[in-house]
Amino acid sequence: MSAGVGVLGSAFNPPHLGHLALAQEALWQLGLGEVILVPTGSAPHKRIVDDPGREVRMAMTRLAAAEDNRLSVSSLEVDREGPSYTYETLELLAKERGETELVFVMGADAAVGLESWRNPERVVELARLAIARRAGVSEAEVMATLRSLGAAGRATMLEMPQFGVSSSAVRERASQGRPLRYLVPEPVARFIEEKGIYR
Repeated sequence: MSAGVGVLGSAFNPPHLGHLALAQEALWQLGLGEVILVPTGSAPHKRIVDDPGREVRMAMTRLAAAEDNRLSVSSLEVDREGPSYTYETLELLAKERGETELVFVMGADAAVGLESWRNPERVVELARLAIARRAGVSEAEVMATLRSLGAAGRATMLEMPQFGVSSSAVRERASQGRPLRYLVPEPVARFIEEKGIYR
């Protein structure tokens, strides 16, 4: 059995160091061979705020992942028409990856809302879950949701370093022309500044 493959989906608007730290912790704590970053095409339940467009988010995600050979980027959702549902993405990745175990990486804040997703039973059937602890979300809440989906035994809580960086904060700084270095990967900071994204 090969080492599992992590799947980390996000708008990546823009990708920041918190995303990469989450990928790293999943790799390290779960002994994964790789983490695939999957930028959202169009989000089913919320508008992507200040969206520079899926191609731009895809380009930034590729730049963010370029310096770590354990990270790859999938355009599955960006290439697909219509809303991006996680279970469909996992079905496609499962086909692509054959026997490899998939591990869906998510924040505890997302995990407590899992029941409201489209076809959540299929999500937990296709992948184990790696759930990053988040301030303000108790492990008990997360576990109650997972139990209701019959997935309590298929989840691992990840210990996460606390990051005070969010995509919305980075967009706000970019809109004011403030420096982005040390908040997003260097090539992403350069790309945002050179192209005037979020200005």
